Amino acid sequence: MIKIAEMLPAEPYAQPLWRLMRQAGVAYAVGSLPSGAILGDDESPWDYAPLQRMQGEYERAGFTLSVIESRPPLNNAKRGLPGRDEEIDTVCTLLRNMGRLGIPVWCYEWMTDFNWLRTSTDLPARGGSLVSGYDHAVMQAEPPTELGPIGEDELWANLEYFLRRVVPVAEEAGVRLAMHPDDPPISPIRGVGRIMRSIDNYHRLLELVDSEVNGITLCQGNFRLMTDDLPRAIRDFNDRIFFVHLRDVRGTAERFEETWHDDGPTDFLECLRAYREIGFDGVLRPDHVPTVEGDSNDRPGYSVFGRLFAVGYIRGLQQAAYDGAKEA
Repeated sequence: MIKIAEMLPAEPYAQPLWRLMRQAGVAYAVGSLPSGAILGDDESPWDYAPLQRMQGEYERAGFTLSVIESRPPLNNAKRGLPGRDEEIDTVCTLLRNMGRLGIPVWCYEWMTDFNWLRTSTDLPARGGSLVSGYDHAVMQAEPPTELGPIGEDELWANLEYFLRRVVPVAEEAGVRLAMHPDDPPISPIRGVGRIMRSIDNYHRLLELVDSEVNGITLCQGNFRLMTDDLPRAIRDFNDRIFFVHLRDVRGTAERFEETWHDDGPTDFLECLRAYREIGFDGVLRPDHVPTVEGDSNDRPGYSVFGRLFAVGYIRGLQQAAYDGAKEA
């Protein structure tokens, strides 16, 4: 059965969120790389000891650490610049240590120079709640990045170089590589190509280095902008889906806004049924929730109360998809 998880930073400010999620029945954590008090002098976030200490904190709080959703520096590797081999060595160290600790999935991405982008983080939604959105016409007024343009062919070549180094290490460690889509899935942005932006390109990723550890973070908000039939895509990618972000958007890749989990165009129940049919037993976490009354918009998409609503809604979907199948 699919497992409900949450992104739980291992920082003191997040401890109320940890308690609230445990009270809501969440037993699986998605974590970042160790930082702050977890990281000792002369230690790096990808070293074994701080990862072990962080894992221990989750376990003492009642969570299983199932995914690391954070990356060591990778921009040289993405651009094929001097220093890329050292960055790839760091990733290999992280994967080996995750394998030693039994942390099964590493979520990474291939967005160069910048990560996910929004042009608005306070769009009005239901009842005065706030959501984020993207308007490519606004983004086109932004200047090129400091490192200048890079094309898609070069990004593909650099990704293949990276995977040929990393996949054998991941195979030996027993860690699955879950590629997150470009957000938004549109190319180029500020002169920078984006390659993880279509169903066809994801098939190309899986064929680039064919391995059972080379797979997908199926972020439904991004995939919704790639296809009108998300359940079909889930069935198509099947056992190469290693991790799921459950969220929804309304619009197109050029202009969209995020939605409440129960108020978007995607049939989430059919998506959960598709995960059930392919036998997916990994973790799913809600993503990019609205900011609601009584909460702060200082971390757009990650307010506490919005997450609580999302977890409850997804729990109902989970029961409908799986318990309904038993009754049938």
